[in-house]
Amino acid sequence: MADVDIKNNPEKARYEAWLGDELAGYAEYELRDETITFVHTVVEDEFEGEGVGSTLVREALDEVQRDGELDVVVKCPFIREWIERHPDYEDLLA
Repeated sequence: MADVDIKNNPEKARYEAWLGDELAGYAEYELRDETITFVHTVVEDEFEGEGVGSTLVREALDEVQRDGELDVVVKCPFIREWIERHPDYEDLLA
């Protein structure tokens, strides 16, 4: 898989996965007080099965973890299942 560049886009309240100049997917979130709630994740059809979603989730959660200021709430089923498969991220959950 090509390098996926993950960027936080606070204006749109989402983390975005870019492959070159193409938006491959995004994870939408809501910020409230000391909580970030991940509500929806999208990977464009042409990038399905390429690891874009996993890279997106991992890097978004890594950034939240590095910042250390927010608890994570997950409403998105994709991210919930990803965390279940990667229990070392469970400590981020509110």
